[in-house]
Amino acid sequence: MSRHTRPAGRPRRAILSAEAIYRAALDLIDGEGIEAFSLVRLAKALGVRMPSLYNHVDSREQVVHGVRILLAAEMDWSPLGRLTWDQVLAEWARSYRAVFAEHPNTVKLLATTPVRTSEVLDQYELVVASLEDAGWRSDQVIWILTTLEAFILGSALDLAAPEEMIDLSADATRHPRLAAAVQATPTSGRADSAFELGLVALLAGLRAQLGGRTHDHEGEAGRAVPG
Repeated sequence: MSRHTRPAGRPRRAILSAEAIYRAALDLIDGEGIEAFSLVRLAKALGVRMPSLYNHVDSREQVVHGVRILLAAEMDWSPLGRLTWDQVLAEWARSYRAVFAEHPNTVKLLATTPVRTSEVLDQYELVVASLEDAGWRSDQVIWILTTLEAFILGSALDLAAPEEMIDLSADATRHPRLAAAVQATPTSGRADSAFELGLVALLAGLRAQLGGRTHDHEGEAGRAVPG
């Protein structure tokens, strides 16, 4: 056999793996958006023919779930088992937002895809257990998760927005109160400050709903969870 002749059979090292496909999909979504995400484009990005992908993944849906697994792995869940339920929600919200802020193009894709992967469901299980152990009813916890996730995902998208989202250059005199509020607001950190303010208000409302001791003004958000 010539030294330039390739041996018959499979190569000793696999060119692809499921994780490599998931990571390439995440890179594609990060770089070009979900509109560019397809198995055809993914195969091209990996430098293989599309049928090669099916040796490692069954469908586009599996790749989407794989992307979710990668993002979940970026979150730090280690301290959650030692925290109170409201601390769990706060840490979850901050970690969740930070990850999606790094991958904003995935928000629309994952927000409209049911969660089925065990790695992610394990994390939800931990949050639900913390809520129920604190006294929340089983028929309330999904409402809490849904409310918090909607807030988190919106806040993650807001991080990609310009610092100045209100432009009064055309006619500031017509909106004097709004103009004064814009002028009084710091020019940097708008998204982070708004997130923290909203998170404090949301958690205060949940504490009030549960019956914990809060200040009267914190209880205004107490209708967040159907009673």
